[in-house]
Amino acid sequence: MPRAHALLLEKVHPSADDEFARHDVSSTRIDKGLDEAELIAALRAAPGDLPLVVGIRSKTRVTKAVIDAVDRLQAIGAFCIGTDQIDLAAARAAGVAVFNAPFSSTRSVAELVMAELVMLSRQVFARSRAAHGGKWAKNAQGSHEIRGKTLGIIGYGHIGSQLSVLAEAFGMQVLYYDVVTKLPLGNARACASLDELLAKSDFVSLHVPDTDFTRDMIGARELGAMRPGAHLVNASRGRVVVLDALRDAIAGGHVAGAALDVYPEEPASESDPFVCALQGQDNVILTPHIGGSTQEAQANIGLEVAVAVSRYLEGGRTLGCVNLPQLDMPPPPSLRGQAACRLLNIHRNVPGVLSRINAVIAQSNVNIAGQALGTLDDVGLLLVDMPLRSDEPAAAQLCAAIAALDTSVRTRLVEV
Repeated sequence: MPRAHALLLEKVHPSADDEFARHDVSSTRIDKGLDEAELIAALRAAPGDLPLVVGIRSKTRVTKAVIDAVDRLQAIGAFCIGTDQIDLAAARAAGVAVFNAPFSSTRSVAELVMAELVMLSRQVFARSRAAHGGKWAKNAQGSHEIRGKTLGIIGYGHIGSQLSVLAEAFGMQVLYYDVVTKLPLGNARACASLDELLAKSDFVSLHVPDTDFTRDMIGARELGAMRPGAHLVNASRGRVVVLDALRDAIAGGHVAGAALDVYPEEPASESDPFVCALQGQDNVILTPHIGGSTQEAQANIGLEVAVAVSRYLEGGRTLGCVNLPQLDMPPPPSLRGQAACRLLNIHRNVPGVLSRINAVIAQSNVNIAGQALGTLDDVGLLLVDMPLRSDEPAAAQLCAAIAALDTSVRTRLVEV
């Protein structure tokens, strides 16, 4: 019998199925996004009584109602960078681990942004539309090289820093602004404030997460602070830019153009209509959230998330988990070659909880070979290794006793 079952939505790359199969996790697919009721029904209809994993991309929202309705749900795989479509607090409270892919699409997004910088500077989009319409717009008016221009990067993380390297290779000067101190790559220079970056940049590219701090961070005031004739690129999160303010800034001529790959509201499927305040403008490039939509990126994402989720299911390893403490405890040397199991306990992080758990362990007369504890906000994760098979009565009784504590959220046994 499989270890668990994964429901994969939204055309997650087949590399995820292959990796899950290697870890004895079965999988089924629904190649579209699901709404809340549909997702609950699909998870409840999953085969058997196996622990469940759901794999999503950006269109499906995993809400508190979904998490509360499906007790078997052990983990959520976000086969993308962002996790704002998942109620992380509800998942943490229920002991459901969430994993994403912060690295795999970095290069693809950075390459798209570089392409858009060139297209905006050379007015490629407008000239292409003219050619498709039978007009021969062969002139140099308004076209410029990007060499020697200044790119301002807001958010100098995985993608922002990769973009920095590519932009320098094109001969651009690079500035960046981040709320966290970051080591610059190449000749990139940090700005002391957002306004400083906006005032000095010919191109501004956004690479920030969706948080209370970043929502609407580029509005009328910030657009007005940009260098006249500058361009804006947003391939991060849709709610970062106030689109009506951007439309007005472009219409007034202060901002020369923009390229957007993300939007506050996005269609749930390819058959649904798309509406944006900047449609119909030749100096605005609109792409349908394809920053990470390359075969290379999707294959890497499928592998990265499936590996992380499988390691969690097998041994409670939480490296890469975004909502639970990160623990990566290898089995102790004393258990090598022996039948052994690991107890995973997710609990409320309150005073005295570890003492209570250890009191239960002491009363069980089970020998403990290793133990590790991590905490994050209001939850703790405890890993306990013992020289017993998971199906032995002593192991099962200890697991049940710890699970019965009023501080325990989720407790299970796995082989090691």
